[in-house]
Amino acid sequence: MSHIDGTENHQGIALLGAMVLVLILSLLGVTLLNLAGQEVISANAGREAAIAQQLADAAGELVVAWFHSPQTKTVQPALSSVLAKKNRSAEGGPSFFDQTGRSQFVGTANQPDFRLDAGNSSDDRMLNDPEIGVFRAVRHLGTIEELKIYAPSNPGLLCTVDVTVATQTNPPFRQSVLTQLGALDLPPLRAAVQVGQNLGGLQPGSEAPVSVHWGDLKVGGDLILGRADEIPTKSALAPVTGQGYDETTQREDRWMDAWVGGQVQVMQPASGQSKAPSFPHNVHSRQNPIPGVRLDKWTYEHLKRTAKRYGSYFAIDRDGLLYPQGTVEPGHGISPDDVFRSQGPGDHLGLIFIDTLDQAAPRTDNLGVLRLRTAYVEGIVVVQGHVVLAPSGSGQSMSVFSPPRTEQDSDASRTSTQLSRVHLNGVLYASGNIMVTGRARAYGAVVAGGTIVPASSGETLEVWYDHDLGQGLYRGLPVVYRAPGTWLARY
Repeated sequence: MSHIDGTENHQGIALLGAMVLVLILSLLGVTLLNLAGQEVISANAGREAAIAQQLADAAGELVVAWFHSPQTKTVQPALSSVLAKKNRSAEGGPSFFDQTGRSQFVGTANQPDFRLDAGNSSDDRMLNDPEIGVFRAVRHLGTIEELKIYAPSNPGLLCTVDVTVATQTNPPFRQSVLTQLGALDLPPLRAAVQVGQNLGGLQPGSEAPVSVHWGDLKVGGDLILGRADEIPTKSALAPVTGQGYDETTQREDRWMDAWVGGQVQVMQPASGQSKAPSFPHNVHSRQNPIPGVRLDKWTYEHLKRTAKRYGSYFAIDRDGLLYPQGTVEPGHGISPDDVFRSQGPGDHLGLIFIDTLDQAAPRTDNLGVLRLRTAYVEGIVVVQGHVVLAPSGSGQSMSVFSPPRTEQDSDASRTSTQLSRVHLNGVLYASGNIMVTGRARAYGAVVAGGTIVPASSGETLEVWYDHDLGQGLYRGLPVVYRAPGTWLARY
């Protein structure tokens, strides 16, 4: 009997152990299942948070895009007025800031300068409608519940963009994201051609080589012409075409005024005329000292900082070779032809800044000479020195827009036209002189701190003004940007 009892005791203990092991394994299984469920919940929450953040960031990027194109037809008309530059800089150009540096955005989170609230049916359609909503492209991710623009909390910045979003989940995951924008606020160029000194020389063949379409000509000193009829007559009935003045029977333009600080002289007067013939009403001479010819100036240090952050910066040597990042190493210079070459319209090089020989503010004794020989350049070329403009090839053809008919007209009144044989599309800004070799054409604006001269008789520079430059809109440069370190998720 004792043997049998011992065997039963051992079996009972084994059964009890097996039951305990099963219980432990069951508890472990339940724990693992619970942990797996928690992981799934956490993963889903993380995924929803990431989607919400992407959605909020997309909304912020669209606001940045609105600043670059405030006439966008997909936004409310009221928004265009909010995004327009309302102040005037010390130089008189449009600006987001007043002359004390205060932003035009003065609202608060509770009373913003601009708000779209999905709780309002019309705002909801504007934000989220699958056909017309400005965020319809990201509707599969979620909806924008509120978008606000108001004053920045950091001095010197432009505004705060405050976005609240909800994901397409049940229940929806909501997140509110704030970011602040800074503004580049590069001064506008309000004329097609500007020179700080005389334009043209008194020697035969050295007369002013420049002709202008669609904008103003500003001359700090005297304007010296070959013939009196080289200045086009200003007429509201002038045709808007891409034809050069040598291709038309009569020189006339809708937008061209000549503002001359000194006097206008004619070197080859017509038979029976004096060297001081009468000029059309759009020629305004003897403007200095009162009221003065106001030339648009880009400051050296500001441009240099801007190029190092948003563009390309080069040093130059006395041979005209370029050195990236300002490090001059003999034998490592780059030809300007390799830097200033756009393949065609749309191949924008951005801002390219060429410094002085000693990389200090320009003086008469530290100016290098840049030779621009490429067939087509599209960009903002800033040279702290002299420029020889000698384009090779026939340039490019492109579709461009004229200015509006009047300052009060909308962009809808701008005329699309075709320009041909364009060598420069953008801005050429030289602190020194520009010498023109051959026949060059530009769409944009040209500025010389000194003068513009022909290398020899018959060489010309013809410029069609880009109206957007007068609004401070420069392709290749941001109007506004996300200020580093200002992104904040509130919940």
